Amino acid sequence: MRDYKLISADSHVNEPPDLWTSRLPEQYRDRAPRIERFEQGDAWVMESALDPMNFGGNCSAGIPIAQRSGWCKWEDVRSGGYNPAARLLEQDLDGVDAEVLYPTPRVSNTMFWHTEDPDFHLACIQAYNDWLAEYTSHDPERLWGIALMPNVGVDHAINELKRVTAEPGIRGVQLGQYPSGGLDLTDDDDRFFAAAAAAGIPVSIHVAFATGPQGDISRGKLRGDMRFFDAPVRVAQLIGSGVFDRYPDLQIVLGEVDCGWVPYVKEQMDDRHSRALSHPMKQKPSFYWENNFSYVFITDTYGIRNRHAVGVERMLWSSDYPHGGSDWPKSRESIAEHFAGVADDEKHTITAANALRIYGQKA
Repeated sequence: MRDYKLISADSHVNEPPDLWTSRLPEQYRDRAPRIERFEQGDAWVMESALDPMNFGGNCSAGIPIAQRSGWCKWEDVRSGGYNPAARLLEQDLDGVDAEVLYPTPRVSNTMFWHTEDPDFHLACIQAYNDWLAEYTSHDPERLWGIALMPNVGVDHAINELKRVTAEPGIRGVQLGQYPSGGLDLTDDDDRFFAAAAAAGIPVSIHVAFATGPQGDISRGKLRGDMRFFDAPVRVAQLIGSGVFDRYPDLQIVLGEVDCGWVPYVKEQMDDRHSRALSHPMKQKPSFYWENNFSYVFITDTYGIRNRHAVGVERMLWSSDYPHGGSDWPKSRESIAEHFAGVADDEKHTITAANALRIYGQKA
């Protein structure tokens, strides 16, 4: 077994221009998400986005900040985003042994969730998952894929979970909305969580649910530095549903939300729980925070200083490569700075062991 010393629990791919145009069934080809060239550069064009989506910030790791732009041309994207052999070389430059790989958030969290055509939605999800499985199969020991789950019915989500997690490089799944559809849990969603728990598959929510189509500012969208605001809502929904009493092995990973805020919210939920006349959970909320949730951070020195209140076993380091939040290829230098004074065993737990425990060793 590989000796894992540094694992990024949240990195990303850059979806290639022909991912959907070459993989979708013929009847969807004219609707397929695609990259088009504009005066400023290239951008994704898709029917569920209100505006073209540029991607310069999703491939700017290693570029001096003064030279970065929201716009770029596809040919300028570093090849590891879509070529797995090149990605291993990029990992080596950063001293990273493995990465948990998510899609581009602006693509995955807006592309499919607001179409009114469930068959098109499902076809797009499956095309992405097939591409990702091929990418990670190049080296399943170092490329750990997170597959997308559909939101057009629990049966479809369970079937896709079973289908795609049979692939050796797929280590977890991601929700953009609940499998039954929308932002609110239903009783039927229990069947999906039961299937994930039984299979030992961690379920991720990356930053936030897809609450509106790309380009929609009517909901007062929050800036990236406030990216953790949706996470407590989903935690409260899940804990309040009692799902963890029914499936105590279910693991939820909150991707790229940091963790310094966790102790405060735990305390507040416990306080309200203690004052309630009745509640559906067998334990106080902090029990589930500490046993069923994990939190991925890029830079969170406050969280590191307060790691014992957060829970050392619940914290996951991420490089965010190749996005602009990454310190690639100097992640080890940043870790040395941010973890100054942290015991070696705790540092290893956060930067490798927790990811290894959650995502396991899959043949």
